[in-house]
Amino acid sequence: MKPLRFLGLVGAPALLLAGCSTAEYYWQGISGQLELLSRAQPIPDVIETANDPLIKRKLERVLAIRDYASRQLGLPDNASYRRYAELGRRFVLWNVFATPELSLTPRQWCFPIAGCVNYRGYFAETAARAEAARLAATGDDVHIGGVPAFSTLGYFSDPMLSTFIRYPDPDIARLIFHELAHQVAYAKDDTVFNESFAVAVEEEGLRRWLAGQRDTDLDRQFATSERYREAFRALVDRTRAKLAALYASNASDEAKRSGKAAAFDAMRADYAELKRGWGGFGAYDYWFAQGPTNASLASVSLYTQKVPQFQALLAAESGELPRFYARVKALAALPKTERETALAAAAGFRTSRASP
Repeated sequence: MKPLRFLGLVGAPALLLAGCSTAEYYWQGISGQLELLSRAQPIPDVIETANDPLIKRKLERVLAIRDYASRQLGLPDNASYRRYAELGRRFVLWNVFATPELSLTPRQWCFPIAGCVNYRGYFAETAARAEAARLAATGDDVHIGGVPAFSTLGYFSDPMLSTFIRYPDPDIARLIFHELAHQVAYAKDDTVFNESFAVAVEEEGLRRWLAGQRDTDLDRQFATSERYREAFRALVDRTRAKLAALYASNASDEAKRSGKAAAFDAMRADYAELKRGWGGFGAYDYWFAQGPTNASLASVSLYTQKVPQFQALLAAESGELPRFYARVKALAALPKTERETALAAAAGFRTSRASP
């Protein structure tokens, strides 16, 4: 199981179409994408010439998963994830998240076409760390999330990457389903909506895919990873709720800083207890190594905040994915405030304006 699959994925439009921030940022996005395209080869060709039996087997599984995604889940049937690119590094992108010191609300950066997103993506880790250091110097909390895969929303044929080819098969399926979901519906200026929808699709797709595998070992792997994932999400949610109440209070900034430090100390202690229960398995060590911070909490909540609403909407459509996708596309076309109200109503939730 990888540490945190949902630490940031759909970064390409922000990178490719950024002509706003600096020429340097714009160019690193263009050159990074061109590198991916130049390295990508048709998967059947790679299977034929690869010397590593594991890579051959994994790529064969990728083709089967990719076909399943379109045939059974109704996800776009195009050239995405039918080519393979070897990158020689752990992540394809590094996303930088930032929040004010005493707030859980993530900073936004806006770009043509892609709209506003709650992170800045970099193809070079050194560039991401430099940006994070710059933001931290202004007083912001920051977090850098390693990204194994991303979506260009159909602008390019996204390749399968070496950054996640060695993941367990269920995690590869998750990523492919998630990234293809971004090609189904995309709401401009609404990271929470886009990522929560993609997570809901990945989770439903994985559940159906696993049911068709009839593999007890895979079922056990999935059950274990879900137990870890749910425990981590619950820990993040508890800490966010505690801090949201603190930051909204009339306490002095000094008292808020003290309470913030105590909340994060408690979070680290709770994670250490979780790890003991997991036999020492450090599923989220990479995430905790950077903090935690307000920004790292935001990096998780951006991907999970509205997942229950999308799950309820899918249930309201009797699990019929084409109808579900049509509803989501219609919601994505609405103005953001109207979209939030309509999603909550469609899913049977009371309308609320939770902090990001």
